[in-house]
Amino acid sequence: MEQSIDSFIRFLAVERGLSENYQLSTQRSLTEFAQWCAKKHPPSSDHGAAGPPSPRGRGIPAWQAVSLQMISEYLAEKKRAGLAASSIKLIVVALKIFFRYLVGKGAVERDPTEALTLPRIERYLPETLNEMQVEQLIDSIDTKVPLGLRDRAMIELLYASGLRISELANARLENFFVEDRILRVTGKGNKTRLVPVGRKACEALASYSSMERPKLVKRRSGSEIFLSERGTKLTTARIWQIVKKHAKHSGLEANIYPHLLRHSFATHLLGNGADLRIIQEMLGHADISTTQVYTHVDQQRLKAVHRQFHPRA
Repeated sequence: MEQSIDSFIRFLAVERGLSENYQLSTQRSLTEFAQWCAKKHPPSSDHGAAGPPSPRGRGIPAWQAVSLQMISEYLAEKKRAGLAASSIKLIVVALKIFFRYLVGKGAVERDPTEALTLPRIERYLPETLNEMQVEQLIDSIDTKVPLGLRDRAMIELLYASGLRISELANARLENFFVEDRILRVTGKGNKTRLVPVGRKACEALASYSSMERPKLVKRRSGSEIFLSERGTKLTTARIWQIVKKHAKHSGLEANIYPHLLRHSFATHLLGNGADLRIIQEMLGHADISTTQVYTHVDQQRLKAVHRQFHPRA
């Protein structure tokens, strides 16, 4: 089992080019299931397992021995332990793609997950800021204090281009095409996309790049756009702290965090008439169903406006 998991993770990395986080998550799901099998269904002649026990001290039955009933039992146990439906869905997806891989390799004759359905997940509408709240947040940043230009440029870019926090941290100078106002970013699964950068964000980036970034550059600095006081690349945790700090100073009561600006970016584009497919491309969503959640947010906004202003609402 362990060798098969390792081989599969290499396949995800090399053949599919999936992100390291996805590889680790899938490996963890499969390993935990394998360990559960070792405990609940140890190898025996009944399970048809062959070969010596695992060198780690407990034998694990071969994947051929895994049945739909065993998987269902495992998932039911996870559910009783309080695991969220979204987390159970990740396990089911990991098992499904893994057994499909094993069948393709001829390592197993049948796929026990074929009849397994994905758990139904309640979809929560993302939180957003309205346009005035975004303006208040950005305008509250004092650009005359040290690192003020950097922080304003970061928050302008998060909202202007709908970047994920990791994409902002990894944004590099050579990938920013100033004249075209385009930034090349690498998102989930190492997929590269081009995103437009708004005029105000470009102005904020120009001010930071000419007046503040040169002072942050040290011998060990890379070409990341945003640098720390030590001249190193900003971590996602540090960017989170910076956004929270300015949110607090802005006086806004909303719970503001980096991804909220991404949600706001998409919702405001949709509300102003942008095509959903274009928004999907700019956000880097692989599936349009992920982007469609913003149509529900926009509908909620329209209903709220209707209730507030229509005389017979």
